[in-house]
Amino acid sequence: MAMVVAGQGGGKEAGKPQQGGLDAGKYVRYTPEQVEALERVYTECPKPSSMRRQQLIRECPILANIEPKQIKVWFQNRRCREKQRKEASRLQTVNRKLTAMNKLLMEENDRLQKQVSQLVYENGYMRQQLHHASVATTDTSCESVVTSGQHHHQQNPTPQHPQRDANNPAGLLAIAEETLAEFLSKATGTAVDWVQMVGMKPGPDSIGIIAVSHNCSGVAARACGLVSLEPTKVAEILKDRPSWYRDCRCLDVLTVIPTGNGGNIELIYMQTYAPTTLASARDFWTLRYTTGLEDGSLVICERSLTPSTGGPAGPPASNFVRAEMLPSGYLIRPCEGGGSMIHIVDHVDLDAWSVPEVLRPLYESPKILAQKMTIAALRHIRQIAQETSGEISYGGGRQPAVLRTFSQRLSRGFNDAVNGFADDGWSLMGSDGVEDVTIAINSSPDKLLGSHVNSSTMFSAMGCGILCAKASMLLQNVPPALLVRFLREHRSEWADCGVDAYSAASLRASPYAVPGVRASSGFLGGQVILPLAHTIEHEEFLEVIRLEGHGFNQDEVVLSRDMYLLQLCSGVDENAVGACAQLVFAPIDESFADDAPLLPSGFRVIPLDPKTDAPSVNRTLDLASTLEVGSGAAARSSGENSSNTYNLRSVLTIAFQFTYENHLRESVAAMARQYVRSVVASVQRVAMAIAPSRLGSQIGMKHHPGSPEAHTLARWISRSYRFHIGVDLLRADSQAGSDALLKLLWHHSDAILCCSLKSSPVFTFANQAGLDMLETTFIALQDITLEKILDDSGRKVLCSEFTKIMQQGFAYLPAGICLSSMGRPVSYEQAVAWKVLNEEDSHHCLAFMFVNWSFV
Repeated sequence: MAMVVAGQGGGKEAGKPQQGGLDAGKYVRYTPEQVEALERVYTECPKPSSMRRQQLIRECPILANIEPKQIKVWFQNRRCREKQRKEASRLQTVNRKLTAMNKLLMEENDRLQKQVSQLVYENGYMRQQLHHASVATTDTSCESVVTSGQHHHQQNPTPQHPQRDANNPAGLLAIAEETLAEFLSKATGTAVDWVQMVGMKPGPDSIGIIAVSHNCSGVAARACGLVSLEPTKVAEILKDRPSWYRDCRCLDVLTVIPTGNGGNIELIYMQTYAPTTLASARDFWTLRYTTGLEDGSLVICERSLTPSTGGPAGPPASNFVRAEMLPSGYLIRPCEGGGSMIHIVDHVDLDAWSVPEVLRPLYESPKILAQKMTIAALRHIRQIAQETSGEISYGGGRQPAVLRTFSQRLSRGFNDAVNGFADDGWSLMGSDGVEDVTIAINSSPDKLLGSHVNSSTMFSAMGCGILCAKASMLLQNVPPALLVRFLREHRSEWADCGVDAYSAASLRASPYAVPGVRASSGFLGGQVILPLAHTIEHEEFLEVIRLEGHGFNQDEVVLSRDMYLLQLCSGVDENAVGACAQLVFAPIDESFADDAPLLPSGFRVIPLDPKTDAPSVNRTLDLASTLEVGSGAAARSSGENSSNTYNLRSVLTIAFQFTYENHLRESVAAMARQYVRSVVASVQRVAMAIAPSRLGSQIGMKHHPGSPEAHTLARWISRSYRFHIGVDLLRADSQAGSDALLKLLWHHSDAILCCSLKSSPVFTFANQAGLDMLETTFIALQDITLEKILDDSGRKVLCSEFTKIMQQGFAYLPAGICLSSMGRPVSYEQAVAWKVLNEEDSHHCLAFMFVNWSFV
């Protein structure tokens, strides 16, 4: 039997006893039974109270010879060892990641060195050829120059092959092996010139190394990353493309041929959605080869079957443009200690010449391909890995897979609405003479929604269908992320309460009359955002929106009910290059069942690569002339281009879906057409307000007309605080310039806000913490009143202290609760209110500082 210090937890451990509570030389013998009893209690309660420890001694006679203080020390040391074990495990995990990432970076460095050597060789060869060409003036042939090593850079020509028999597995295996070799040369070799994407820094916690193609045929993107899943599981996820590639409409495996090396060859037909209403969707006919390598790696590679590659012809499909997938795929390598290292290559030719010139950047941008496919695949795997390990927990009692299905259904339903495929039952309605809004109807909603959805509540036996009103337009100088964030946070700026009520009523037994679109959009109640789930990098989040109903009169009883929307928001990070920003929502009822029918509507904003020549920018403004902002916007954009200011074009697609009864179809169509035009006008107003400067994303923000510059206001706020309260608000050097003062105010940890001195005070300024607390942007700050964010108690306190503030110049307000613009409660420990004086010591505004605020 071992001698153990009282603080130790097992029979094989020894050490010094704890100081201060025990005799330094006192030891106690722990039997296995005693250790087992202590461990049992530790499992239930790692930190028992004094009473619980005394109770333990009474209940367990085998612990009778151990003093309570010794038991206390045992639990202290047991907790310490548990913490050490967890920390050691975490450090081992980080070390494994760093080791694997280091290996990945070394391989990337080797590849880049090979690429540099090859470019140096080709550069020398070209110099030599040019020199010979200039000397040999009698040689009129150019072939000697053309046949240089630059063939590698001539758009990666695909080798020509004779037609191969569709029924000949050997011929297909030959294509598969060629595809494998070409894919590996892109994944780990120099077959494509890769350029690292901006903002994608490698590291143990980063998504991986992301690169895009430069000067090759089609567009290509590559990703290398680490995940904590085994290769076979990773392969299973990646092959299930519809589960993570949101643009995939369907993927059918038409033929499977086993190969002798334990792999297989699959012939696949895939359809993808078009991102806008202005171009046709794409489809692919490909061969996919799954096999293992000698080093234990797993490879899934794929390429299109065309007359040049040989192989069987794919199935024909109307309303689709056949795109080409150049050798692409996944290299999955096992890591020491578990997990996988993944190399992903996506390389496609989307036939950009078949779309209008203004839209070609959508089909020629490798950054957009990287965001939609390459990065999306890697993010999905990392999400599954963290869910599997239990690192992510969601509230609401729903499993992550269920919430992920809701996100997929919202995205798919919106894509179905935008594309309106005939085989889903969609057909176009006649227009009202103006072609700005397209109306499509679907009289077979069960076919569209699928058999897994319970649509009985939405579509009765009286004869109902779905109607979709959609439009696309070009935007100038509007960051997609900023626009979608504004639309999400300020629904009242564009939505109509009557239309929302009509959509919500489709879920109830008694339908609501077709509303007329009101002259001024907006619902009278507020909106409350209830988070459900988000991806690990917060690039996408799922939420429930509660629209608080307030009827306009006694007849509009339905408007007095709260309405609920399931909403998916993505792409609101302004730093994500090439990312599509999207806001999609669908009405739901209070039950929110897993099989609830969803009829998604929403907005999608896709960035176009900026053009360098200003005339081409202006020339594309007639994309949707009836929807464009006007000549003023064009003139402003032209002026901004000449001054090298922020320049970005993007395509906005809007689609709204409604149910209808057959006898009301024309009325619903007229309402939907009018509503979409109203929404378009509202979005244009918002876009014009956002376009001149990137408000909210930098300190140098514009204030509304008549207000002082930001530097001046910062000085007034700081000086007035010191004058009234006697201490410095900002710990700045007395010689600090205006820039330093503004930065200190902007980055102050407490929320500082200024509001006007009017009968109904509105906010005119907020620092970054203030914007975060109010959950708003600077452009929307002026729409928020002081009364709106204070609860009843806060309003009473402010009213009682207002006279004191005006006479004394300041007042301390007690701890309380206020509300963000989203309706979320925010607690604060104390608030300080003071008058802000200008240079003439006249009242300019009222300032508030909310100390140690946090969301409840």
